Amino acid sequence: MPRLFGTDGVRGLANHDITVELALSLAQAASVVLGKGRFADGRRASGRRPVGVIARDPRVSGEFIAAAVAAGFASSGVDVLDAGIIPTPAAAFLIGDIKADFGVVISASHNAAPDNGIKFFAVGGTKLPDEVEDRIEAALGQQKLAPTGVEVGRIRRFADAEDRYVVHLLSTLPNRLDGIHVVLDCANGAAAGISPEVFTDAGAKVTVIGADPDGYNINDGVGSTHLDVLAAAVLEHGADVGIAHDGDADRCLAVDHLGRVVDGDQIMAILAVSMKERGLLAENTLVATVMSNLGLKVAMAEHGITLIQTAVGDRYVLETLNEQGFSLGGEQSGHVIMSAYATTGDGILTGLHLLAEMARTGKSLADLASIMTVFPQTMVNVRGVDHHKLKSDDVIAAAILTAEQRLGSTGRVLLRPSGTEPLVRVMVEAAHQELAEEIAESLAGVVRERLSF
Repeated sequence: MPRLFGTDGVRGLANHDITVELALSLAQAASVVLGKGRFADGRRASGRRPVGVIARDPRVSGEFIAAAVAAGFASSGVDVLDAGIIPTPAAAFLIGDIKADFGVVISASHNAAPDNGIKFFAVGGTKLPDEVEDRIEAALGQQKLAPTGVEVGRIRRFADAEDRYVVHLLSTLPNRLDGIHVVLDCANGAAAGISPEVFTDAGAKVTVIGADPDGYNINDGVGSTHLDVLAAAVLEHGADVGIAHDGDADRCLAVDHLGRVVDGDQIMAILAVSMKERGLLAENTLVATVMSNLGLKVAMAEHGITLIQTAVGDRYVLETLNEQGFSLGGEQSGHVIMSAYATTGDGILTGLHLLAEMARTGKSLADLASIMTVFPQTMVNVRGVDHHKLKSDDVIAAAILTAEQRLGSTGRVLLRPSGTEPLVRVMVEAAHQELAEEIAESLAGVVRERLSF
């Protein structure tokens, strides 16, 4: 049976895969696993009930899923603080800030509105390791906590959630953003109520798009998966830079004043070099995933920065940051973790610090991004295949070896099953775009032939 948790929580079609029953059961199971120091009847050795924070993005299904999670927590003896619609990184920060015992975010990130997801955070606002998620999944079929009377949890509004997060973001900035005109694309998501306020308070001139969420339009033609819209807005308004978030605002992608995309790898390169210059890059090391462009590795070597690569998923980047004490890491997709200020990817925080570097140096984003040459990269998503058999197929392995030999040191190949969708991702980098596309399509054809249902 496939594992319930993917690379970023439990995700699927709301009211089909992510049901009220599942949300309730997951919250009850998580209360058992994450509620430490508890007596059998739900009381805590400390004399107080555990506290859980709940947040969500604005998609309509989040309303009934959050209600089910709140019911699961409260019926398990957990006091619930409902933060409403706020970014995922805001929830992670708040869990640590108020010393809550755990929390959950209801979001499907960059996915379309019909999808949703449930992401748990442990004490301190950190994502759960695989083994803890497995324990929650195992607890689904076991006896739930059922306290009564005064031990039943309460559900209250987290009234100052946004204000706490805004103050935190502004406190991290090394300098103001005066003189910079930014277009913010909030993806009709969780950033809409916070990001424009923060950038304005930091001194930037702000033009906003994608900031009218109605529960159904999240990520719909806007946000980090539709950068052409942001690029057009930057050119139309003559802005210096554009910043795009995804639905739950844990990503940041950018475009320069010419409308050219600056992806997560380039953003990490800019921040890493800046932090090294200012003595803030621990061990002169950047942590990225195997999906990062080969150009990032080359650029970091040129600047005396070590690049460590992990499995795909910002949780694995975070594990490496925490275990080895590094200060910066992230993904090409725009999840960037600045561990001095956040326990997860934070799109608003990243955007603020990217603009702060522009203001500090007086350079355009185009100039800053030029420190990294992006190798041509092609990604093909192969759907309708049994991705569980990918690693065991000898024919696919032979095809990958042949492709790698053809590319030599000027490119690379990566095939991996998606952690959030039933498909195989085929990624190829090469010195020339045509070669990358040719090899990627060839490998995708082998995957279809070998793994199709």
